[in-house]
Amino acid sequence: MRTCERILGVVVGAWLSLAPALALDANRIPGSAPAPTPGEAFRSGARALRAGETKQGMTALEYAAEQGHTAAQWKLGRMYADGDQVQKDDLRAFQYFSSIANTHADDSPDTPQSRYVANAFVALGQYYLDGIPNSIVKADATRAREMFWYAASYFADPDAQYHLARLYLDGNGAPRDPRQATRWLGLAANKGQYQAQALLGHILFKGDSVPRQAAQGLMWLTLARENAKADEKWIVELYDSAVKRASADERAMAFMFLERWMKGRREY
Repeated sequence: MRTCERILGVVVGAWLSLAPALALDANRIPGSAPAPTPGEAFRSGARALRAGETKQGMTALEYAAEQGHTAAQWKLGRMYADGDQVQKDDLRAFQYFSSIANTHADDSPDTPQSRYVANAFVALGQYYLDGIPNSIVKADATRAREMFWYAASYFADPDAQYHLARLYLDGNGAPRDPRQATRWLGLAANKGQYQAQALLGHILFKGDSVPRQAAQGLMWLTLARENAKADEKWIVELYDSAVKRASADERAMAFMFLERWMKGRREY
C-alpha cells in the first residue's frame, strides 16, 4: 500500500466534485485549436488572477487542477482556505490538499513540487487539529500529528516541524515530550522558521526540561522578534520578558551568537 494511503486512509464522503473547466477543453470542438497544457493553463490562470480577472483565472486553474497540476491544486486550496478572491470554503480547500497528498506523498523530497506537497500535509494537519464545522472532518489530534510528522520527517518541512513540536509540548495527539519538541524546534529554527525560533528561545532561556542556555535562547528570541507579524504578540512578549531578565553578560553573548548566525546565513 502506498505511503499516502497508509497516512491518509479513506475519507468517505469528504470530497466535493471539482467544477469541470469545459470552456478550456478546445479538443472537444472539432476544428478548434488544441487544448492548453496544464502548465499553460496554470500560468494563464495566475496571470488572470493578478489582473483581477477572477472568473477567467479560476476557470484556467480548475482546468489545470483537473489535469493533475500540483501547483494549480495547491493554489486553489490556498485560495479557498484563505478566502482569497473566492468565498472561504475550508472543505473545498481540504479536498484540494488531500488530492495533492494522496497523489504525491511518495514523491522525492528533491522535486520542485515537493514544497507544495509538504505544505498540503501541513494544511491537512491544521484542519485535523480543529476539524471543519458542519462536515465529516472532525478534530483529531492523532491524525494531525500523523500529517505533521510525515511532512516534518520525509519532506523536512520547517513549518511541519514547528507544528509537530507544539503537539509534543502540549501533549496533544501524543504524550507530552519537551525533549522531542525541542529537537524538532531546533531543526525548524535552523531553517529560519521564526515561530520555532521563538519557542526554542523561550525553552532554552528558561531551561525548561533542558539545560538552561540563556544567551542562545535570547539569540533565537531576537531573530523571531525581527520576523514576527504584527498580530503575533506572544513572540514580542517572550522576547521582552527575556531581555528584562537577562544579565549584561547574557545579552552580550547573545549578540555574539547573533552575529555568528547572520554571518553563517550570508556565507550560505
